[in-house]
Amino acid sequence: MNRNYFLGLILMSAITSCSVNRFLPPGEKLYKGARIVVKKSSEVKESEKELAKQLKLAVKPNRNKFILGQPYKVWWWYVIGESKKEKGLRPFLRRKLGEAPVLSSRINANATAENIQSFMENTGYFHTTVRGDTLNSGYFTKAIYTANVQPQYHIKSIKWIKDSSDLLNLLEEHQKRRGIIKAGDPYTLSNISAERDRLDLYLKNRGYYYFNADYLMAYADSSIGNRQVDLYFNVKKNIPEQAKYPYYINNIAVFPNYSLLKAQMDTSISGAVGIDRLYIKDSTKKFKPKLFSNAVTYRPGSLYSSRSQNSTLNRLISLGTFKFVKNRFEADKDSANKHWMNVYYYLTPAKMKSLQSEVDGFIKENNSVGGQISINWKNKNLFRGAELLTLKTYAALEIPYADSLSNNNTYRLGGETSIKFPYYAIPFLRIKENNFYPPNTNLLIGYELYRRQLYYTKNLFRLQYDFTWKTNANNEFTFAPVSLSYLNASDITDSFYRQVIATPEILFSVYSEAILGSYFTYTFNKGSKRGKNKWHFNAGIDLSGNIAGLVSGAKSFRQKEIFNTPFAQYVKTDFDLHYTRKLVKNVEWANRIQLGIGFPYSNSALLPFAKQYFIGGSSSIRGFRVRNLGPGTYKPTLIDQRFFQLIGGDYKFLFNSEIRLSITSSLSTTVFFDAGNIWTKDTLLFGKQGQLSKNWFKELAVASGIGVRYDASVVLIRVDIGVPLRKPYLPDGQRWVLKQIDFGSSAWRRENLILNIALGLPF
Repeated sequence: MNRNYFLGLILMSAITSCSVNRFLPPGEKLYKGARIVVKKSSEVKESEKELAKQLKLAVKPNRNKFILGQPYKVWWWYVIGESKKEKGLRPFLRRKLGEAPVLSSRINANATAENIQSFMENTGYFHTTVRGDTLNSGYFTKAIYTANVQPQYHIKSIKWIKDSSDLLNLLEEHQKRRGIIKAGDPYTLSNISAERDRLDLYLKNRGYYYFNADYLMAYADSSIGNRQVDLYFNVKKNIPEQAKYPYYINNIAVFPNYSLLKAQMDTSISGAVGIDRLYIKDSTKKFKPKLFSNAVTYRPGSLYSSRSQNSTLNRLISLGTFKFVKNRFEADKDSANKHWMNVYYYLTPAKMKSLQSEVDGFIKENNSVGGQISINWKNKNLFRGAELLTLKTYAALEIPYADSLSNNNTYRLGGETSIKFPYYAIPFLRIKENNFYPPNTNLLIGYELYRRQLYYTKNLFRLQYDFTWKTNANNEFTFAPVSLSYLNASDITDSFYRQVIATPEILFSVYSEAILGSYFTYTFNKGSKRGKNKWHFNAGIDLSGNIAGLVSGAKSFRQKEIFNTPFAQYVKTDFDLHYTRKLVKNVEWANRIQLGIGFPYSNSALLPFAKQYFIGGSSSIRGFRVRNLGPGTYKPTLIDQRFFQLIGGDYKFLFNSEIRLSITSSLSTTVFFDAGNIWTKDTLLFGKQGQLSKNWFKELAVASGIGVRYDASVVLIRVDIGVPLRKPYLPDGQRWVLKQIDFGSSAWRRENLILNIALGLPF
């Protein structure tokens, strides 16, 4: 079968090649890429393979994509054909599936050889020569570049040609102390250009507003012998007079009601309100002047700094209240000292109030379908200080389609009010803020009515007060000193109580409970989208009932109450580490480890259901459905699935690893491996089978599978098919089920092929 499939691919490729040849314009051939031939001097240390890889960076254009030596995307380009319309199905398919041909008429081997030679000289390989040619074969053409590579030159010394001016002294001192190029480094033009840009930025943070990187000159003397160069830096003699001096800030004026329709920007501060040495000209009185006092991070008399300027722009944009933010610096012509500047900020307000409604449909992994309608009303300037008020109300219906859950519909009706303050909102206390990253304070009050049609009603009240801040681009913190919730169960039906007689543990799912908590989380991110390595780490601690338990003297399960309701006591810690490494072009290796430890004590024997850990499903172990795995070696029954909203535990371990292969810019595929489980601290719910033991590692579930992802720009659609490889609920010694895999069996497929459809990446 595999041989026939392979032969079929070859036949299809042959048909494709003939078809592409038929479409090519007369006299044209299809470009099939370049071959680099390296002939290096015996003194060159780099290998020919490394040099060829480096030389290929300068080769243009890039060839079309090929499979089995054939241009499949070009074939689609021609077959779909050109459309008279820019939008529509045909143009969309042509862009996504096809690729315009790179024809031989675009190939100029001699010009490209010159570019390659210039590239090598710019990286210090002086006296290297490159010759270009083309080779035709059938309807293809290929470029051949032969490079005679000479040894790379290195920097012997870095010297400054300077006078007694402060500008040149400042540049020389900083370059020697913090320069990115040093004596002994290989000569590379890109590093010299980067050094110029870095020195320009340094000056911009030292008041030199009018200075430009182009005013810096660098000369290389390669005639000193021994394949070394002397680098000379200097400042052009004819630079503008303004660029030679640092500038100080005179007046700072903010115009928070600027319209883009104005012919010119106002600079008059007549009628402006003065606050904290700023001028605020708000004719409509929409904003409190203090808002801009917090947003502007520098003051009159300070030295101009691009860092302070960028932080101010970032804070103004982050407010979310302004659609456009512009700034202008202007030399103060009236000042006795010529080196002073006036600063003007022009802010265009966004629409302050908005009403939005959403209608959603969903299919859940707990064998149910449903829909939700929600209405959101927002005010982006509640107290005239860019505070964001959000009022949300929603209603949802969930209908199970599994036979064991039939006629047990779920209704949800709720609402919440939240206010986001763009600063630390703490009574009687002022905390110094990070200039570049403004903090946020969030206050939320919410209520939800949850009704299981045949069993019970739950009323959930929430109150949360938290702060979020960043110290830099990589580190973010959240601290919630107050995180309260109150769960009240009511309208419990007789049918539920009849089931309790046979299964007493389900009574835990309707206990009323209060959570008097607080939590702290830390998030670290490092790595760019194009970087080779990307890291994400999140850690958190969640506490509840500690002070209440100490005051009340709680010692046993549900012994003490507050407002006639037992309160939860626990300590919960979470660790989540993601690591993604780019292996080769279009191939990534992504990994995740999650560790959760919950420790209920005294007034609690288990974590509250809202705080428990869960396993299985589209973003966990994809070979097991939600509520079908764990805790421990326990296998959830139909009764569990009927009465427990979620089946969780107090401890969790999860490991995921997948290879992600990009096929096109919007389509990718993956092969994944998942392992993990959850456990309980006590035996109340699921007995000894669910309890954590020293043999926890023998109780891990393992699954593997494949997936496809489609990036539709607005949202990423993901389809994964998982297969269980190890089932922890089977007897010890029989848990690995690799030998039972039988794709030809419909019964096996129905039980073991788990389809997961979701939005976004799993991690």
